[in-house]
Amino acid sequence: MSFISFAQTKVNPDDAAIKKSLTYFANSIKTKKIDQAVNCIYPKLFTVIPKEQMNQILNMTYNNPMIKLEMNNLRFGNIEKPELINGEYFSIANYFFQLKWDVSLMNDDIKKKISSALMNKYGKNNVKYLANEGFYIINANMRACAVSSDKKIWRFVILEKEYKPQLVKVLPKKVLDKI
Repeated sequence: MSFISFAQTKVNPDDAAIKKSLTYFANSIKTKKIDQAVNCIYPKLFTVIPKEQMNQILNMTYNNPMIKLEMNNLRFGNIEKPELINGEYFSIANYFFQLKWDVSLMNDDIKKKISSALMNKYGKNNVKYLANEGFYIINANMRACAVSSDKKIWRFVILEKEYKPQLVKVLPKKVLDKI
């Protein structure tokens, strides 16, 4: 005989709005609507990285015929209850998706560099190279800080340790301490 118990977890009422905005952001990138995606980014980030530069970076990455990236299977993990800090709400959202990166037209040296960079960023167990098809499958575990003044429209900053020095100028210390 086995017993199954279900723990009651409190559902954060802001989860739906954060998920909706983050899905819109991800779908904008997926469908290569880069201007639309840039509008989903927390405006204070543009004090560190100019908006035009962010647009160029995203275009070079996701709208480049030489880099064939496909994003699939967006899922959500834990989304923190929003916290009011200096007139804005901040919430850390964990999310996951799968990237398919076609590297079939690249030479072996570049493929090795890409492999090393992907394994460093996403972890060895989250990167698989399918040699027969010439592409990588990457299981990306990501974190973003959702920011809103009204808890309806959320803007995002992708949280990565290597960008923490730049994010000091954008996010409150209480949020940065969680990176």
